[in-house]
Amino acid sequence: MAHDVGDDGGELPPPAKKKTPAEEAAEKRRKKLTPGSLMKGLIRSGSSDATPADGDQVIIHCTTRTMDGTVVNSTRREHGGKGIPLRFVLGKSKMILGFAEGFPTMLKGEIAMFKMQPKIHYAEDDCPVTASDGFPKDDELQFEIEMLDFFKAKVVAEDLGVVKKIIDEGKGWETPREPYEITARITARTADGKEIIPSNKEAYFFTIGKSEVPKGLEMGIGTMTRKEKALIFVNSPYLTKSSLMPQLEGLEEVHFDVELIQFIQVRDMLGDGRLIKRRVVDGKGEFPMDCPLHDSLLRVHYKGMLLDESKSVFYDTRVDNDGEPLEFCSGEGLVPEGFEMCVRLMLPGEKSIVTCPPDFAYDKFPRPGNVPEGATVQWEIELLGFEMPKDWTGLTFEEIMDEADKIKNTGNRLFKEGKYELAKAKYDKVLREYNHVHPHDDEEGKIFANSRSSLQLNVAFCYQKIGEYRKSIETCNKVLDANPVHVKALYRRGTSYMLLGEFDDARNDFKKMITVDKSSEADATAALLKLKQKEQEAEKKARKQFKGLFDKNPGEISEVGAAESEGGKDSGDAKGSGEATSADRNADTKGGLSGESEYAFEEERPGLLGRVWPSARRIFSSLGLNRCTIL
Repeated sequence: MAHDVGDDGGELPPPAKKKTPAEEAAEKRRKKLTPGSLMKGLIRSGSSDATPADGDQVIIHCTTRTMDGTVVNSTRREHGGKGIPLRFVLGKSKMILGFAEGFPTMLKGEIAMFKMQPKIHYAEDDCPVTASDGFPKDDELQFEIEMLDFFKAKVVAEDLGVVKKIIDEGKGWETPREPYEITARITARTADGKEIIPSNKEAYFFTIGKSEVPKGLEMGIGTMTRKEKALIFVNSPYLTKSSLMPQLEGLEEVHFDVELIQFIQVRDMLGDGRLIKRRVVDGKGEFPMDCPLHDSLLRVHYKGMLLDESKSVFYDTRVDNDGEPLEFCSGEGLVPEGFEMCVRLMLPGEKSIVTCPPDFAYDKFPRPGNVPEGATVQWEIELLGFEMPKDWTGLTFEEIMDEADKIKNTGNRLFKEGKYELAKAKYDKVLREYNHVHPHDDEEGKIFANSRSSLQLNVAFCYQKIGEYRKSIETCNKVLDANPVHVKALYRRGTSYMLLGEFDDARNDFKKMITVDKSSEADATAALLKLKQKEQEAEKKARKQFKGLFDKNPGEISEVGAAESEGGKDSGDAKGSGEATSADRNADTKGGLSGESEYAFEEERPGLLGRVWPSARRIFSSLGLNRCTIL
């Protein structure tokens, strides 16, 4: 391995590691130590050779004395204390300089006497902790410290009000969060060892987020994995009242021994409590990596039940489908949206119960005859397995284009059904795959370029249908960058400009259509006619809005909108505007301008593949990975 060499031929030292602000602050404090300012005397040796390091929580008893032996304060009962040890997390807790330098020298079980000059205990300049009134902070003092224990700490609350010690590592990486259902064995003691929750108590069941256990305990359990055992230290601000501990008077600190037996994954898919997925049987694999997040061929058994007084089952694949599972391709709108969103977050072999509101069940999907309108339903779903989409690696150009046509045709079907986001996802999927396709000759290049432009225009049309006119324009620009005289791209962009109210840009595009292709003159003329109507409507609306504002003599003020309430001529204008708008609505319903269908999308052979579901935003939000995307 090569090394940098200095002028004298020797190796340059490695670059110094940049210190963190905390390390720089500690180094600055350490410079206050002078010979004789901190002295240590060993009273009792400790065990092992390990000493505390940054990130460790130390648990100590401390008795402070003056140099003549008078006890100033103590944690020990025999010296007037409460018998509650002190806890510090090295590198994080605020403490006097003598503690920060003395603790790392101690072994577990060790008792030592530290003699400290005032400048390294409470009389230190900018000392991060303050002494109580009457404390002799300007005197040299002796601190008798017993190192009861130290261990690597998991800081759960930034103010160190909740700290966790892992006793036995758990399994997997998933940790529970609201509104997961928890089964755990929990015992509790006060900081001085008094038992609050006995160890012989049965496992406790609760739901995170419902205040059924103290807040600090819930926070600590939220960092645990299945089968993990841990000791969770909770200070009084985090000891909220709950059914587990209704009495909290006088408790300054509680230590909870927790064994996380199991937790049921419960997901609020929409974030409003209406679409809930509750996993009742674990699947195989790691969540969510082994879930069918991408479009796949899915095989499921399911039973649907109405959540009304009847609780009637309206469909069961094991009964109504001759015992055969349902097979469907995700991303194609073949099952209700709530059903598909939840199946995408299941592992093979998993069983889940899904509670779904009407708008994500059958109110926007072909409704079975025995499901009434507005019905909230419950599905019991078992994911038997799934097959991922075909990998295009190794396919010939013809095979790739054939697969692309199949996916595009599925998008066209979804577009006709009004499922514009689903359709756009199909087109986008092919366009992403096209980033890895390289034609071998001019003929393939021409086919490829035409297909890509067609897909981009379909995406632009989808954006237009969902009201994202600016994105529609940006997508058309990609086509026009490659081919400035692409008539369909000019038409689509001009239409989007018109819908945005940018009439001059729209007119330029429609006129350019005639210039580059005489055969498009009829469509361009119709577009220009509609553009003129839109401009007239905009002008009429503006006149109505500002009517009376400028028709007074200089110095007079007219009240905006006053004339509108008088009826008369304004009423007639409004009626005329309404008729024009109605005509536009009829035109849009029938395809709008002549030739609209020609510029919509090209239909091709049917297919099944695809990958991206437009509800991915909701799925990843429910995962807590709001910054991740599939699209």
